[in-house]
Amino acid sequence: MLVGVMTAQLSMQGITSLKGKRSIVKSLIGRLKSRFNISIAEVDHQDTKSSAVVAIAIVSNDGRFIDQQFDAILKFMRNDGRFFLSQIERETFS
Repeated sequence: MLVGVMTAQLSMQGITSLKGKRSIVKSLIGRLKSRFNISIAEVDHQDTKSSAVVAIAIVSNDGRFIDQQFDAILKFMRNDGRFFLSQIERETFS
């Protein structure tokens, strides 16, 4: 069994309230969960208007599958347009 974990920092420009930020993050989390069947949560910067950190976990028996899923997730996130990714960390554990 392999576990892949990725954290991504989202930077949002022009957001003036936590409510606006949370609507973007909540929408992103819902879309990623339904599209990729992953575990995802906002894990840091909850009280900051302009940034958020989300953590994603995937369990599989194939490391290539985890890498492919992370690549597809990053592509999906980069195409969103409401934020940009400023820092990404990926690890796979056995």
